[in-house]
Amino acid sequence: MRAAGTPLITPTIALALLAGVCGCLALPIAPEVPLSCVLAIAGLVLTARFAERRWIGAVLLGAGLAGLHAAYALDIQLPATPAQQEAVLVGRIADLPGTEPRRTAFVFDVDAGELVAGHQVRLAWYSDHGRTAPALHAGERWRLAVRLRAPRGLRNPGGSDGEMHAFADRVAATGYVLGGDRIGAAQGLQGWRDAETARITAAIRAPGERFIRALALGDTRGLSDADWTVLRAGGLTHLIAISGFHVGMVAGAFALLVRLLWWLVPGLGRRVPARIASALVGLVAATGYAAASGFSLPTVRTVLMIAVVAFAQLSRRAIGMAQALAVAAVAMLLVDPLSVLSAGFWLSYAGVAWLLWCMPRSGSSAVRDLLKAQGVATVGLLPLTVVLFGQASAAGPVANLVAVPWWSLVVAPLSVAGVALDAVHPPAARAAWRAAAWCFDIAWPLFERLGSTPLSLWRLPEASPFAVALALIGAGWCLMPRGTPGKALALVLWLPLLWPDLHAPAPGDVEATGIDVGQGLSVLIRTHDHALLYDMGPAVPDGFDAGERSVVPVLHARGIARLDRMVVSHADMDHVGGLPTVRREVPSADLQAPPGSGVPGSRPCVAGQSWRWDGVRFAFLNPPPDLPYVANDSSCVLRIESAHGTVLLTGDISHMVESRLVADDPASVRADIVFVAHHGSRHSSDEAFVRATGAREAVFSTGHANRFHHPNDDVVARWAASGARLWNTADTGAVTLRLEAGGPHAFAWRARHGRLWDATRRPGANAGLSYEGD
Repeated sequence: MRAAGTPLITPTIALALLAGVCGCLALPIAPEVPLSCVLAIAGLVLTARFAERRWIGAVLLGAGLAGLHAAYALDIQLPATPAQQEAVLVGRIADLPGTEPRRTAFVFDVDAGELVAGHQVRLAWYSDHGRTAPALHAGERWRLAVRLRAPRGLRNPGGSDGEMHAFADRVAATGYVLGGDRIGAAQGLQGWRDAETARITAAIRAPGERFIRALALGDTRGLSDADWTVLRAGGLTHLIAISGFHVGMVAGAFALLVRLLWWLVPGLGRRVPARIASALVGLVAATGYAAASGFSLPTVRTVLMIAVVAFAQLSRRAIGMAQALAVAAVAMLLVDPLSVLSAGFWLSYAGVAWLLWCMPRSGSSAVRDLLKAQGVATVGLLPLTVVLFGQASAAGPVANLVAVPWWSLVVAPLSVAGVALDAVHPPAARAAWRAAAWCFDIAWPLFERLGSTPLSLWRLPEASPFAVALALIGAGWCLMPRGTPGKALALVLWLPLLWPDLHAPAPGDVEATGIDVGQGLSVLIRTHDHALLYDMGPAVPDGFDAGERSVVPVLHARGIARLDRMVVSHADMDHVGGLPTVRREVPSADLQAPPGSGVPGSRPCVAGQSWRWDGVRFAFLNPPPDLPYVANDSSCVLRIESAHGTVLLTGDISHMVESRLVADDPASVRADIVFVAHHGSRHSSDEAFVRATGAREAVFSTGHANRFHHPNDDVVARWAASGARLWNTADTGAVTLRLEAGGPHAFAWRARHGRLWDATRRPGANAGLSYEGD
């Protein structure tokens, strides 16, 4: 039994509950619902009745709850087959729509309709083919004709996991709008947020207007890629949207106002004690401000902590900040265990936990506390920042010393004051917003200059969980009280995180990674000391860019800061679209493309050219020197011959070029690994060519359920009949193949990093496709 006076919720219980949730979500498949129910009930009994086993009960409770939530999130998702389905939906726009040049993206709460009634879907309304997407506003009701599909995303090292985000947000489907009618005006909280952002935009005629909207209402739609680059380089992204600090600031300001009112009117204290009134008003103010932000995770965490303190005041019980943090974490995990899949969860709770452990309780000056808090946050959160975002900001500590007091104590209060005043005195609200924009604009150039310094943003390779654990231990050791022995040695524990093993091939070996770019191609080739990128994937003007979404994250995850050469097979957008982004983010010593292709800054690739890197020979087999540019058939065909085998990159060549290569020199196309031409189109993979390669591994680079129906069934059968093992990036995610002394070694990113939300694990997800995992 639980001893009298012993708190039911302690930091240990919170950590145990978190361990159970994380353990369940790390499984490759979701537990069956009956098992999750048993775990949850057993956990409740142990936690409530047996003090000495409460932590075991918390672990079981966390695992059971996470299993139930996971089962629900997966059950509401649209089936994987058929790949697309049309439906008519009636519902409400659930959040501020994101407007781009070619489309408007939004979340739709479905009230009635086919397939997904009662759930959320993510939709895009495109402006193309002479049609223009209408102006959409949060809170409006619409009847929409849509085309839906199960949530599906690209999977690459270092890349964002779209399937995980859809799973965590309980998104039932994604799709796009075919047409629709507005059937109701904007209403509710989201309608108010949309209208308020429009009033801020109308009131401010200054560059900082977009940031005031972010600080006042959590509306970051106006921030450009350049803005986010500056914010990331300065380690300032946690400040620009409504954060937990801002919520606490609002609650504290209203609590002080109540104290002042009670001091001016002493009679109020005889009805309600000042400490209780200030706690309740602070909680209400914090909740209202969190609502204005759309209840983002950091704001919910802070509201929960304030609620814990407020109810402690009501019950006349003292509660420490550590226990308040534990209660807030437990409340969050009980309500939404899938919140652990967001970066905000870890950064929010870890940041407060570090400060509670390391900051002095009293007797320090405000300046010293600010400096120490920044140091604690920098050291303590660096391991999480690296593992969550693959980067660290060397300029962050300096930028935050200025931004934290200026933005949080000057700009944000003025922005929030404008929102509060807008309901009672609009001219005063406009004055507050303009003052906030002026204060922001005078400081922003400083952060732009800091962000442009060479060491402002430090990209780090992908780290192992072991390296992250060591770095967290090292951070704790560094932050121990003065006099703790061996603190300098703690820096050694950071080495596996900051300078990880890049697993470069041995001299004479070669590694080829087919990057998951959707319907397109991009292949990273690594030798011992060199890296070559063959194609950069597709891009759509003002839309999806595989260079940004897939290729650059893979290069950063592999620790590649500079490419030795880039090769554009030919100038079709599904191969060259990502080039501008890759060029901007990762410089290259050389760029080659077919003669006459028009790729700017390139020199020609011509059959007969060859070079050697680290004992590996590279040679172009196509195009011939005298061939005019003819798109697909001018593709640069690259042969990579190592001590242990050969890789053949074929671009989009057709039967005609394949037949010529076999006729001219059959030995030149002999290869262990072949990246199949033209994504497995029926116009490529001639039977004689397939037989001549003798490939052991055949890789198709395609988009899931693409409109070209690549790879063609006959082509797949042809390569399978030749004895090759088949890979399709649409199913495997990125696929890495190595030619080394022990023979070819290969693995698929989805198979190696499989999670219970993985789209390919749904029944029927790969129907009709031939694919072998590792």
